[in-house]
Amino acid sequence: MSDAVKVGFVPFSTAPRGILVAFCDDGLKFGPATSNVLGAATDLVKRAAAASQFKGKSGAALDILAPEGLKASRLIVIGTGKASALKINDFLKFGGVAAGKLAAGNGGMTIMAERPDGAMTGEQLVAIGSGLRLRAYKFDRYKTKKKDGEEGALRADVSLAVADVAAAKKAFAPASHVVDGVIIARDLVNEPPNVLYPEEFAKRASQLRKLGVAVEVLDVKAMHKLGMGALLGVGQGSARPSRTVIMRWNGGRKGAAPVAFVGKGVCFDTGGISIKPAGSMEDMKGDMGGAACVVGLMHALAARKAKVNAVGAIGLVENMPDGNAQRPGDIVTSMSGQTIEIINTDAEGRLVLADVLWYVAKKVKPKFMVDLATLTGAIMVALGTEHAGMFSNNDELAERLSKAGAESGEKVWRMPLGPEYDKLIDSQFADMKNTGGRHGGSITAAQFLQRFVDNTPWAHLDIAGTAMGAPKTDINQSWGSGYGVRLLDRLVADHYEG
Repeated sequence: MSDAVKVGFVPFSTAPRGILVAFCDDGLKFGPATSNVLGAATDLVKRAAAASQFKGKSGAALDILAPEGLKASRLIVIGTGKASALKINDFLKFGGVAAGKLAAGNGGMTIMAERPDGAMTGEQLVAIGSGLRLRAYKFDRYKTKKKDGEEGALRADVSLAVADVAAAKKAFAPASHVVDGVIIARDLVNEPPNVLYPEEFAKRASQLRKLGVAVEVLDVKAMHKLGMGALLGVGQGSARPSRTVIMRWNGGRKGAAPVAFVGKGVCFDTGGISIKPAGSMEDMKGDMGGAACVVGLMHALAARKAKVNAVGAIGLVENMPDGNAQRPGDIVTSMSGQTIEIINTDAEGRLVLADVLWYVAKKVKPKFMVDLATLTGAIMVALGTEHAGMFSNNDELAERLSKAGAESGEKVWRMPLGPEYDKLIDSQFADMKNTGGRHGGSITAAQFLQRFVDNTPWAHLDIAGTAMGAPKTDINQSWGSGYGVRLLDRLVADHYEG
């Protein structure tokens, strides 16, 4: 796991070391404990702020080197804007801004974890610590040399100065496991496809057994026996055999129906016979972002000992164009018994999900299923990279996901489903075809998936715009974002535990 920063907690009275971070509002006001530590340096801040036109706006930073009167090597003042208007995601951002000021060999960092108008809540402390770790993440394990001015992954200790150390540690422990899950997901998405192929992915998912997760790996023979012809058809052109992995965490009441999460795991997607253009094809190593999220989420739930029964299921394939590859015009039979005419072999993710969704619906019988998939470029045309597209057959589940998205910052936007769209995937030769034409591409893909959920409450998240290559943010500088782990952990914590 490519983690960079260790977060600890110390009392306000502890002498700061290395970089000292303080928060001020848009009136350059500090909290009482912070003012006490800064002492006469508050005048220095005012002079530096005037010289640099620093106004204390939310997320703005004032960097003072070798501040007179302080033992710290640097003083970084981060603006919060109006303290009365602060929301929880602002504190994630503040942690990210602070991490952006870290540098190798800086002697660590002490953050005065205090609002300008008084003490922070436990949730706000947790957000700052989480933002620190998420921003500091870097995937550079394959770089053997660094260019001049290029820093490698940080190895820094950060102390949050707080009023109650024991309470802060207790609050931070569960959130730390969730961040671990995000980092696991990022690592998986960032790995090159010659390293992370279906068998290796399954092996890494199997490491969850150390946390008490029951892991079952279905090989090609087992999937043939189950009749998973849709998934197996995608992988038949690859030298790397396909896998399906079922992960079970039983932290809830014995016998209670689990919640379920399903991930698309196309470890590399050439498009198959309907081959993609060469430009940016290297990005298709990230076409398993949904499966990466599910593994990261299952880690988070198990590590924090979530009081819920949860199942994670991922279909792992490579979509390659050899002489045995699936052809346009082929008809495959899914595990459900429904037949599918292959119109375009590059519409492969829905074929993988079709069999895994049916497996979970019939074998697991969950309370609900949420699937995640880097499924369509069409969703990026519709929503850009700010929201994942959400499709659902259940209003309550959709509303809960929307709320969890707003609170976690991993936003979703509900898109339509309906019979007018569903008829676009009817086939004259089979029960359905795997594409519905140019218009409404993300919707017809979701309609396809809906045919494999039976009557199970279900939501589909199209994360093509958010899981990989999304614009950098205050808490993510990585190509693979780990999108979905925090969103779904929040969904479970708010509604399905206990």
